[in-house]
Amino acid sequence: MKDYRGYMDSVHRSGTVWNLSVMVLMLLFPLSVGIIYGVVPDGHGLLMGLVATMPMYWAVGVIETVTYVPMLGAGGSYLSFVTGNISNLKLPCALNALEQAEVRANSEEGELVSTIAIAVSSIVTTLIIVLGVILIVPLTPILEAPVLAPAFAQLLPALFGALGVVFISKQWKIAVAPVILMLVLFIAVPALNAGTVGIMVPVSVLFTLAVSRILYKKGLLN
Repeated sequence: MKDYRGYMDSVHRSGTVWNLSVMVLMLLFPLSVGIIYGVVPDGHGLLMGLVATMPMYWAVGVIETVTYVPMLGAGGSYLSFVTGNISNLKLPCALNALEQAEVRANSEEGELVSTIAIAVSSIVTTLIIVLGVILIVPLTPILEAPVLAPAFAQLLPALFGALGVVFISKQWKIAVAPVILMLVLFIAVPALNAGTVGIMVPVSVLFTLAVSRILYKKGLLN
């Protein structure tokens, strides 16, 4: 237990340093461009842009922290928030690793398994991106071939479909409510699209947790 506490202290320390470092690096780019080219943003335009976007991003940030951290663990969360692609890459990798290892996400073993899975996922993703950059020119004619277009359009549905079968087959009653909710929302509100995933995933998670608790209280879940 003492070693685990020391490990967690190092995780929080390193995670805080890296997250703050990445934030500074992201802010340095526009600052550097402004200094190099002598460009200063219009104060009124900047303020109006922040007013229009900040409430949404603050809300998403709070919701994602509340929903993702219990599933990813501390180390996995720090890695995920730095490297990105949480809902469509890091979260599925972590959940699948936890499933294969047969450990709970909020256990000591789950913390380690989730962190390792997300770290490996980040390394593999980086290597694939590097390889893609190197090969993009020679492979462009093949990748843009009309015969492959339908396959590329189904990559994400195939990924989530495969993961969904594993989890839905265990407790299909839990899956009914969020599926119906998302279908109703996306049909009733056409403005919802792939760009709203950052909001809709946490909303679906919270809704599913609420429905699951109700079903459990009524004795409808094992």
